[in-house]
Amino acid sequence: MKCSLIITTYNRPEAIKLVLLSVERQTILPVEVIIADDGSSDKTQAIINYFQNRKILNIKHSWQVDKGFRAAKSRNKAIAISTQPYIVLIDGDMVLHTHFIEDHLKHAQKGFLIQGKRSLLTKKRTSSAINNQTTLFYFYDNGLQNHKNSVYSNFLSRLFTSKKTHLKGIKTCNISFFRSDCIAVNGFNENFEGWGREDSEFVVRLLNSGINRKNLRFNAIQFHLWHNESVRTSLKKNEIIFNNAIDNKTKRCDNGISTYL
Repeated sequence: MKCSLIITTYNRPEAIKLVLLSVERQTILPVEVIIADDGSSDKTQAIINYFQNRKILNIKHSWQVDKGFRAAKSRNKAIAISTQPYIVLIDGDMVLHTHFIEDHLKHAQKGFLIQGKRSLLTKKRTSSAINNQTTLFYFYDNGLQNHKNSVYSNFLSRLFTSKKTHLKGIKTCNISFFRSDCIAVNGFNENFEGWGREDSEFVVRLLNSGINRKNLRFNAIQFHLWHNESVRTSLKKNEIIFNNAIDNKTKRCDNGISTYL
């Protein structure tokens, strides 16, 4: 199994640099890394150029004009240019455990999407990590807010990884799926603009299509760099689209990835 790693970002170059450093240190490298950029400035381009010149990773930059939060469109454009059968999707403020890609690939299974966990870094620890270019964090690190999610164990993962069909805890900052399954439901719904629910609605359509969820524990760990909460003025509107997908048992959206294929 080989994968494309897709990283969403918007105007946080110091974070994407740390994330890409953690990708370089993976036990198994993704075939390609696609930066799904929702309109960042040239500072992000400079970071991408730096890593492209290092030639450790095969990096592509998928950029769109900044017209506000349009993560669904940004992800669709990135997935559309991907070349691998399996997609690992993270956010640009998620530093990866060294086995992160390996874990997603070894747990990949037809008929399932994978949802991983994240450990939250404090504001102070985030500043320290960025200043010192730190990509390694441990259970006993005082800068972690939920230590249990930082425990790495293949034995515990075999015991506690579970298969589910509910939506609780769905986050596209740590998720993977077969590209063909994504295309079958027409990717992310681009009617979502503004923060909130575009990730859950995507998973609703996968579940409605017969794709189940594998919830990983103690594997596929990532560390979330602190940031202020996103503006949520669009959440009420987005909730309506999300609830319609649940109520109507929607399997495919109209305004999705097919535009770019």
